[in-house]
Amino acid sequence: MQVTKAMSEYGHEQIVFVQDKAVGLKAIIAVHSTVLGPALGGTRFWDYATEDDALFDVLRLSRGMTLKNAAAGLKLGGGKAVIIGDPQKLKSREFFHAYGKFINSLGGRYYTAEDVNIGAADVAQMNEVTKYVTGTPEVSGNPSPFTARGVYMGMKAGASVKFGSEVLKGKTVAVQGLGSVGYTLCGHLSKEEVSLKVHDINQAAVDRAVRDFGATAVAAEEILTTDCDIFAPCAMGAVLNTDNAKRLKCKLIAGAANNVLMDGATGDILKAMDILYLPDFIINAGGVINCGMEIPDGSYDVNVINAKVDQIYDTTLKIIALAQEKQISTYQAADEYAESIVMAGTK
Repeated sequence: MQVTKAMSEYGHEQIVFVQDKAVGLKAIIAVHSTVLGPALGGTRFWDYATEDDALFDVLRLSRGMTLKNAAAGLKLGGGKAVIIGDPQKLKSREFFHAYGKFINSLGGRYYTAEDVNIGAADVAQMNEVTKYVTGTPEVSGNPSPFTARGVYMGMKAGASVKFGSEVLKGKTVAVQGLGSVGYTLCGHLSKEEVSLKVHDINQAAVDRAVRDFGATAVAAEEILTTDCDIFAPCAMGAVLNTDNAKRLKCKLIAGAANNVLMDGATGDILKAMDILYLPDFIINAGGVINCGMEIPDGSYDVNVINAKVDQIYDTTLKIIALAQEKQISTYQAADEYAESIVMAGTK
């Protein structure tokens, strides 16, 4: 992949490649935009097959953070980082100190936080060498419950439009991915007496959801095509494309995964199929709202955070209304909504 060409295509300000051979660190830090404020976005630790795969992921994720932070009303830009390698083999205090020093070298242009395979303890170790982290155990902690809460609120807003009621009781929801967010989302849905179908690459996570929520386990090859009212992708991104989207049997898509759709063409297909897609960066913003409220002055009030997360319900309705008004996909409507906020910040 040609880096400068990709930066131009996605509109990035800065891409930083870092390594520390002594601890086995290889990472890419992508600062997409600082128009609205310092870039905020988590660090993902993943054993990518190739460096091109890692670069593709961080470019899409960091642009998504710009849109997410803008749409959530945060005075923050967007960024993201990926660490390349096996977290089970590489994690140590020395490793995260090395990584934290690279974050520190950016001088506050980028704040990082938890993401896939990065937990509060890892952030705490980074925090020992840099102040440019958020989601620290001492303050806001694990953002996953807030992400799940926001997805749940967005899902209810989408249901009010698609099914005529925000009440989810009696609906069937297929949840793909049972990490911290996916599992917590299942908890919200279970309390509302939703019928759950679940899948995760970790069988223990599936067994836990079956035991705790009476969920039905679904095989990997069936989770996208299983009969359900709502499909909730909560694992990795780019799970839906122009091919497999045509095989969906749901009426509403609402999940926590970032960049659920491979591209805009997939959004157009969903619109043509009359499947209501709730853009991921609109409804999964609860976690970044939680982390972002740490940054301005260090103040933090969980009641204020929850109230702001609950506003995702209203923002979701705005996106749906905009899509209907312009006769465009919700994917496109969400982009236009967030980009208009960023553009206003440049004036």
